[in-house]
Amino acid sequence: MRALCCLAALAVAPISVSAEEDLIGADEYEAACLACHGVGGKGDGPMAEYLSVTPSDLTAIAKNNEGVFPLLEIFQIIDGRTELGAHGVRHTEGWEMPIWGDRYKEQAGSKYGPYGSEQAVRARILELVFYLQAIQQQ
Repeated sequence: MRALCCLAALAVAPISVSAEEDLIGADEYEAACLACHGVGGKGDGPMAEYLSVTPSDLTAIAKNNEGVFPLLEIFQIIDGRTELGAHGVRHTEGWEMPIWGDRYKEQAGSKYGPYGSEQAVRARILELVFYLQAIQQQ
């Protein structure tokens, strides 16, 4: 009987984790991206008109990459390890997009320990990347 209960719990777990992940990614998008990229991710957020570079349409990432969503590249862009021509040159005047990896690391502080903070940063970015993947145009 105990084994049956465990199997039932495992069968249901992926569904609730998946729904929770979608919610986490949407919340992260709202907090980090919406101001520039807009509610629908089209680059028409309330701050867009004040930027020197128009924010990207985040729903067309896969479309602009021959139908493939470049997960690792998007992760690196958000984290801050990849230069983005559309957003200016990182670490110079005129750079528009925040380096979220640095911001998230600062927010995590030392509350997760020496290795846990980096894992927390990666988890936040990954949830955001999964959300962006979910809102791609068909």
